[in-house]
Amino acid sequence: MSTTDDLNLPDTDLARNATRLARGTESPAVFHHSVRTYLYGRFLGEHQGLRPGHDYDDELLYLGCVLHDIGLTDEGDRDQTFDVDGADLAAEFLSGLGLADDRVEVVWDAIALHLVPHVARRKRPEIALVNSGAGLDLGPLGPDGPALPEEFVARVHASFPRLHGAAVLFDTIVDQALAKPHKAPPFSLPGELVRQRTGERWPTWRELMTAEPTWRDYEGYGPTA
Repeated sequence: MSTTDDLNLPDTDLARNATRLARGTESPAVFHHSVRTYLYGRFLGEHQGLRPGHDYDDELLYLGCVLHDIGLTDEGDRDQTFDVDGADLAAEFLSGLGLADDRVEVVWDAIALHLVPHVARRKRPEIALVNSGAGLDLGPLGPDGPALPEEFVARVHASFPRLHGAAVLFDTIVDQALAKPHKAPPFSLPGELVRQRTGERWPTWRELMTAEPTWRDYEGYGPTA
């Protein structure tokens, strides 16, 4: 049986508690994706010359990664999109364990922004690498991105098998949103995945702006009014 010893996962009290929460509430496929997010995020940090404990806080990176999809659990299924729900649950959990507010805020941002690469990747490494690590686990980088060493990938997948991770994430996000449609607003990632499942069309900008109640900005406006 494979072990995780040679993968050097953080072993602090907070990290162990966060791992127990994620493992105990997420499906195995989502939990494995969450841990791989950390391992691949850490790899990308090393590729950028970032040193744990010097350029970024490794514990905070791990907490953001291992909890970044906690909004896809029964415990995290509230009334926002799953990324914000997950950020809220993670913040409550970590605050309850005594993590300082400024550190909780970093984890909240990392989780809440993990679907927004153009913002997350301009933030501090603990936030940027959650987004980058999750993206790398779900698909290869572009031609300018670093290639994951085959031996490293083999060790990661031996300890945390993929278990159809991308497909399970799609179904989990969509099933949650179909049960609570307000969790998949137009033009959001959950909304787009629901559209792909159901075939529904997005409303156009004009349809959104002219739906009642409206300020009637299009009345008398231009040749398409």
